[in-house]
Amino acid sequence: MGGRVTRVFRNFNVENRARREISKEKPTPAPRHPTARLDAMADSPEIKEEVFRKDDRFLTLLKDVYVESRDPPVRVKDGEHLPCKHEEKRLTKLGHLEALDVKKVPKGKISIVEALTLLNNHKLQPQIWTAEKIAAEYSLELKEVTSLLEFFIPFTVQEFPKETRKAIKSRKPKQLT
Repeated sequence: MGGRVTRVFRNFNVENRARREISKEKPTPAPRHPTARLDAMADSPEIKEEVFRKDDRFLTLLKDVYVESRDPPVRVKDGEHLPCKHEEKRLTKLGHLEALDVKKVPKGKISIVEALTLLNNHKLQPQIWTAEKIAAEYSLELKEVTSLLEFFIPFTVQEFPKETRKAIKSRKPKQLT
């Protein structure tokens, strides 16, 4: 509703206001800067001749200039190694989930399926699958394996006994009276 009212006031007497604006005198433009006159002088033949004339003295000086550039020798600091594209890789140790995972991983890393497998093995048989054995088996650092076993625990599935299911199902909703 407010749009209709504003539209009425906006369109009121539009033609008369437009004619009044058009009939006003145009403002005079600002004077040009004096540098604009140089463009007119550039068209003169004397200036063109001076621009295109070759100076023999400058040409001889230019011929004497010789630039030689050399790259500084590359220095490798003691702790740094140049990046290499060839990483040492190992084949993954997969069981029945071989189709779900990658075939090769870099040494020092494991795939997701391997991580789940080793966590499950450690949970089921912690005496056999110790951190040292896992580190040797999967080419990992012992510190990383111990933190992995400490902070990541695989999920366990728990099923509730049938008696509690029956108790939940047998409950009837209250009827409104």
